[in-house]
Amino acid sequence: MEKLLYRYNPWWEAKYQPEGIERPFFLGKMEKHFSSKAVIFLTGLRRIGKTTLMKLFIKKLLDSKGIDPKHIFYVSLDDYLILKKSILEIIEEYRKINKLGFQEKVFIFLDEIAYQNDFEIQLKNLHDSQNLKIYASSSSASILKSRKSFLTGRNYIIEVLPLDFEEYLNFKRVKINKADSHLVERYFEEYLGTGGLPEYVLHGQTDYIKDLVDDIIYKDIAAVHNIRNIQVLKDYFILLMERAGKKASINKIARILNISPDTSKRFLQMFIDSYLIYSVQRKGKTNEAMLSPRKIYAADLGIRVFFTGFRDKGSLFENYVFLKIKDLNPRYIYENELEIDFFTEDKKLIEVKYETELSGKQLAFFSSLEAKKRFVIRSVSDLNKLVATA
Repeated sequence: MEKLLYRYNPWWEAKYQPEGIERPFFLGKMEKHFSSKAVIFLTGLRRIGKTTLMKLFIKKLLDSKGIDPKHIFYVSLDDYLILKKSILEIIEEYRKINKLGFQEKVFIFLDEIAYQNDFEIQLKNLHDSQNLKIYASSSSASILKSRKSFLTGRNYIIEVLPLDFEEYLNFKRVKINKADSHLVERYFEEYLGTGGLPEYVLHGQTDYIKDLVDDIIYKDIAAVHNIRNIQVLKDYFILLMERAGKKASINKIARILNISPDTSKRFLQMFIDSYLIYSVQRKGKTNEAMLSPRKIYAADLGIRVFFTGFRDKGSLFENYVFLKIKDLNPRYIYENELEIDFFTEDKKLIEVKYETELSGKQLAFFSSLEAKKRFVIRSVSDLNKLVATA
């Protein structure tokens, strides 16, 4: 095992220079909790860059924080060579290799934590008995939800999202000067069609998105939930993509696919837990919100465009706005056949009108609703103003 752990931790022997482009927003979130004792979980879609963020943050600890290289340990728990080892055994071996006592502070990075069946108990024991800081990653929200009780008060979750437009430009090494601001719209529409999966943005392989979605459906949904009819899952997902930005009836999808409403409801939750889609409830009383159709949004614009084609830029833009404000826990408003896109937890009322105007009955409805602030989002510039108020 010693040779394997040295391969995972090259900074023990030489200067470390990881590959990858920095994402300051998420690295900043990781650093914000650097001094706390809490276990930090990085979650999000497969291949969204969680491993890269871990390695870039390790670089930051070495260069900016001056942490002794031997006090930083990274391992991917999906490695078949260590699948039979517990986390406790692996970390004990690490401390033994580097002659570190249990009271010496170390920084532990555990990739693909869900490959350990009882990881939550082991992390609790480590958290309570050793001097360490743990960062862990998982691509399954359901696993973290089901195990969270063991770590109540001991954990913090950071969801890693696809690249936003500014990050997209950075990854593409595009800098738009003020004199060339007319190019923003051109690049933004290119972004709407490409999305923000880092590897796809950098290399654009045709089959990348298909392979990613297949991986999630086969490995994270079908295998975990013992579903044999893979085709119905794929058909279900395509129907969700076609309804992105719109209300989706669980019962209607069930009828189309000839499955029960309960099965349809379970499938929807599985796609949510795998981070392939998000759903937004209607604003209203509990029963009203629960019984009303949810609005569906794709986790990534590139995934949506791959399965539905590049059409309806207004709907794609609304999807992008949702991804930028999802942490504000938005709901949609629907009354008397009139709809407003988002009402956030902090009482911001938001209507998305890409390059169009709000008018007529909808404008009157929008103006009549009680809210602390109102925003009509017609462009990237409008969106940036909204985000700046968050």
